[in-house]
Amino acid sequence: MRIGLIVGPWFTVPPEKYGGTERVVDALACALMTAGHQVLLATTSDSTCPVPRVPDLGESEPGELGTSESELNHVIKAYAGMHHVDIIHDHTLAGPLYAHRPPGIPVVTTIHGPLTGRTAGLYRDMARNTAIVAISHDQCSGVPDLPISAVIHHGIDLSQVSAGEGKGGYACFVGRMCPDKGLLEAVHISRKAGVPLRIAAKMHTPAEREFHDQVVLPLLGPNEEFLGELSDPEKYELMGDALVLLNPIQWPEPFGLVMIEALATGTPVLSTPKGAAPEILTHGLNGFLAPSNELANYMEAVAGISRAACRRTVEERFTAARMAADHLELYARVLAPVEEAVRP
Repeated sequence: MRIGLIVGPWFTVPPEKYGGTERVVDALACALMTAGHQVLLATTSDSTCPVPRVPDLGESEPGELGTSESELNHVIKAYAGMHHVDIIHDHTLAGPLYAHRPPGIPVVTTIHGPLTGRTAGLYRDMARNTAIVAISHDQCSGVPDLPISAVIHHGIDLSQVSAGEGKGGYACFVGRMCPDKGLLEAVHISRKAGVPLRIAAKMHTPAEREFHDQVVLPLLGPNEEFLGELSDPEKYELMGDALVLLNPIQWPEPFGLVMIEALATGTPVLSTPKGAAPEILTHGLNGFLAPSNELANYMEAVAGISRAACRRTVEERFTAARMAADHLELYARVLAPVEEAVRP
């Protein structure tokens, strides 16, 4: 199968630090190629993903994150380079609505963000000629009239993640610098439990910097250590040495890649039961799910969680190979009517 993958113009694939969608697309591209398929990736020119790429695309533009001008310019060039693939899997928001997609080539898109009322309308329009993938059952549960072709959980390349021993004596928080991710709650949980907290957080946008300067920084004390934004090796080392990942999310997060990353290092997770967290965590097996004000009560109990069981969760359910296999099954279903139509 010849598979075209499109990702946005703002971060490299894989990302140097922040970039959940780009990290997932990198894992998917490599796993599809390992499975014997031809992959053509439309991404920024400074990306390092080891698959063939659409030429003449610009360098990453993190400062333009979310702007329609940069995304539209990028996807138009991306589709122009996709005329010789069998199927296109577009991970942008604007691309599937582009009127001049290569004729006769089916398009699949993945919903990477929350399905708000406005975005749900966009995806309904896309569904007229595009197969829609959700990344969790919870993500699409509130929009029952949106035709979803498949629910495919994210996966990661376990060869890139070593299991840690959790001997650092601290809890960790990894996420964006914003209220939704639950950093303030993580601080209160770790203090109540009497466990030091190490914080790794992405802080690019003005809103993120304002939240840090005005809300988080005045709160931090001797129990907390702010590490900034980490690379993948640094992040996995932080997670692997931690007793637990604190992930007290305050919104219905569509997936939560950070949880399977922590589990891959053998580290259990304490999370609120919001969004897709119950689809990833099994209470008492690889972590605990509870309201924020109750999570500190489980801090001692995480010592009884098997770190091998945490990693086994990822080995059995969240590998890049499983993610690729699920996508290949979907691609085959999407291509079947096309192949039938051209058959003599």
